[in-house]
Amino acid sequence: MPNILPDFFDRPLTICLLSYRSNPHSGGQGVYIRNLSRALTDLGHRVEVVSGPPEPRLDADIPVHRLPSLDLFDPANPFRTPSLKELRHPLNLLEWLGVSTMGFPEPFLFGLRACRFLMPRLHRYDVVHDNQCLSYGVWAIGQKAPIVATIHHPMSVDRDIAVRSTTSGWRKLKHWRWFSFIGMQKRVARTLSHLITVSNRARTDISRGFDIPAACFTVVPNGVRSEDFHPLPEVIREKGRIIVTNSSDIPLKGLPFLLRAVSELAVSRAVRLVVVGELNQNGTVARLIADLDLGSRITFTGRIDPPVFVREYARASVAVVPSVYEGFGLPAAEAMACGVPVISTTGGALPEVVGDAGILVPPGNTPALVKALASVLDNPDTAGALGAAGCRRVRRLFNWQRAAQKTAAVYREAIRDNGRL
Repeated sequence: MPNILPDFFDRPLTICLLSYRSNPHSGGQGVYIRNLSRALTDLGHRVEVVSGPPEPRLDADIPVHRLPSLDLFDPANPFRTPSLKELRHPLNLLEWLGVSTMGFPEPFLFGLRACRFLMPRLHRYDVVHDNQCLSYGVWAIGQKAPIVATIHHPMSVDRDIAVRSTTSGWRKLKHWRWFSFIGMQKRVARTLSHLITVSNRARTDISRGFDIPAACFTVVPNGVRSEDFHPLPEVIREKGRIIVTNSSDIPLKGLPFLLRAVSELAVSRAVRLVVVGELNQNGTVARLIADLDLGSRITFTGRIDPPVFVREYARASVAVVPSVYEGFGLPAAEAMACGVPVISTTGGALPEVVGDAGILVPPGNTPALVKALASVLDNPDTAGALGAAGCRRVRRLFNWQRAAQKTAAVYREAIRDNGRL
């Protein structure tokens, strides 16, 4: 009998990555797909991506199959009214009805579309890797081919924080409706035997929240691209300049706590806050900025690419991650990679990322955040030491090549257990 195991463990794999929403400018999923696909390709594997809108920004040698949809969350034309011709397709009709009733049907429908697209093509791939869609369509694919799924963190945490953030019964109902896809994700995740997550804390929380044995998970921390995020010693840091990467009206991200801290610091210091993101003019953050009279001290950059992002980090005196919870915390790691001193909450997995190379404060604790900011802004030596320590930590621990190697090992386990040796 020929010995096929060495060939199996040495040969390059053909991998299909699924990602239902892969915004290249914001959100961890788009960053994950871009960097993991690049690192897997650099290891010699062949990677193809099947994506929902917006299409991920990948290198030219990585094919992308964008599945058509109504894309009702397109910032250029949000919540548009589809044509009757578009609505003749049953999945488009379901998409429109779901969004019209305050739901988020994209994970469910992307999974169905991906299943229809892939079933005739599954023979082309050694393994399919789902990026937190966890749709019934993903379950169906897993009945025919080896499948691995990454769960970055349990979406039930986002839902619970959003519900607690408001006293309005109507808003609570809207949040419950928006996150109604979580039940599907729990049911599908329980059927998958090979799961990846990005931190020990995420593994614990998903295991408990989704009722999945922790042994089903492999922890593969995210990486940071040193080509994109690195110190710029030629750029002078501006005193009192604070930077945060944030989705402004998502309660999970904790921006209001930082705004209140900046308001207190502004009484005695010339501080400015740069928010890498966009401001919803009708949202709660915009109202809080007006209430605190902070408009002249805050700049929202909108969407920016890595070269601009790095210069923003280089100009900042300190970076803050005020999130109530993070399954990993890429903004913390990216800021550290740029040599910026980091102040972070202890929400979720952030202590695993920051370690002793930054200042940690409890989530939602504005006084603690004020104290930490003052200690960094008023002590250049402390700031410099933290920035250097953070840069060393990221280079040592968070590397996309290492992440790709660990991920490929999970692929081979899934292929072996599926019987495709």
